[in-house]
Amino acid sequence: MHKEHHVNSYEVRIWGILTRQRAKGTTYQVRWVVGKRTHSTDFATKALADSRRSELLLAQRRGEAFDDESGLPESEKRQLAADVVWYDHAVAFLDMKWPALEAGSRRALATSLATVTLALVADPDRMPDYDRAFTALVNWSFNLFARQAGEPPAEFAASIEWVRNHSLPIAALRDPRTVRIAYNATTTSPSGKQYAANTYKNKLKGLNGAIKYAVELDLLDRNPLDRISTPPPRSFNLVDRRVVVNPDQARRLINAVTDQGRTGERYVAFFATMYFAALRPSEVLALRKQDCLLPETGWGRLRFAESSPYAGSAWTDSGDDSPRKTLKHRAKHESRNVPAHPELVTYLRAHIDQFGTAPDGRLFVRADGNNIRYATFANLWSKARKAALTTEEFNSPLGKRPYDLRHAAVSTWLNAGVSAPQVAEWAGHGVDVLLSVYAKCIDGQEERDLRRIDEALIVSPDQRAERGGAAGS
Repeated sequence: MHKEHHVNSYEVRIWGILTRQRAKGTTYQVRWVVGKRTHSTDFATKALADSRRSELLLAQRRGEAFDDESGLPESEKRQLAADVVWYDHAVAFLDMKWPALEAGSRRALATSLATVTLALVADPDRMPDYDRAFTALVNWSFNLFARQAGEPPAEFAASIEWVRNHSLPIAALRDPRTVRIAYNATTTSPSGKQYAANTYKNKLKGLNGAIKYAVELDLLDRNPLDRISTPPPRSFNLVDRRVVVNPDQARRLINAVTDQGRTGERYVAFFATMYFAALRPSEVLALRKQDCLLPETGWGRLRFAESSPYAGSAWTDSGDDSPRKTLKHRAKHESRNVPAHPELVTYLRAHIDQFGTAPDGRLFVRADGNNIRYATFANLWSKARKAALTTEEFNSPLGKRPYDLRHAAVSTWLNAGVSAPQVAEWAGHGVDVLLSVYAKCIDGQEERDLRRIDEALIVSPDQRAERGGAAGS
């Protein structure tokens, strides 16, 4: 719903005190009109009502404008903002957003608010320990469940008390220099390193959301970020083709996982699914036996509608560290249908025969039945890279992250000539995003395009014959 714009008005009429007889006793009402809006406040005694009416009359005589929404004189609105410090407001903002956010979004918002909150303090150079304060804010101040559980842990208490006591008032954001400090905290780390574009966007989103909430609560008149003119960090979404493994390298890496002992054997099919079907890690973790068509020979099929991104139990309503959720960029219950290469079918059938499934049908869980953590398979992948790649390959970006297997799968499909709309459907992308992200990973595209242009410019049969003969000579 659109929120009406607040107007400061000098059209103020203050009425006399109205005595109201009620069953529970007599009250005394102060009424006044700002513009066309009537405001009133009830008091238990006439003395209190007289005092409030006198305050309003004094503000009017000083020539102050009144806010038509709240009815408050400008001086009282400013005092209200001065009484609220950023730390308390940021906590209130998080609590307001918390119920509607998924676990990963809760953690992302907590991180962004912690970053900005540590920038909006007095005497920042005297902060006892930045890293400890950041950890305390993320894990207690900006975690609703942690605060509801009780006082902060002993290792966090001093840091939180210091930040709260040194937090700047919301009113300080009326100063452009203070706003610049807050904005710079979203672009650059305390060590001076510029954040990646996506990190900046997440941190700015938290700052902007909290400021908009301050405007909504009449703590600020406008969003001071609107005056920031600095261009945001550039976003680079292109996949670096140096990370893309070729089929031979991919098979070497997957085979090397097998050699990492009993633990490695449980993850061979995990990595194979990322490479042959281009699934995201969170999608592989949610994959169930009932999502898979795995014939004894030939191509199979994966049809799934959920993923299990790791969030951490501290951020979930259920206490589960990897709750199931809808697929990225998909509506609830909307599935994705991906062909399963015969090699992948073989890997998945072997995995099920050797390790079975979880009670709910999931293919990939730890040996004790608990959820797999990202750090586990990332560490395993690092060992496989060292074992499978040459020294030159290992020291390059080639297949640096497990996620690069997905990049390799999508690149392979595109280079095989599969149409962009089909690849986008299988990969769970939009076509425009697909082509912008993988533009540098499509081999031979320029050569094909030049040949098509050359053919289009040939107009006579003699020219066509000449070009054909030249091409064959």
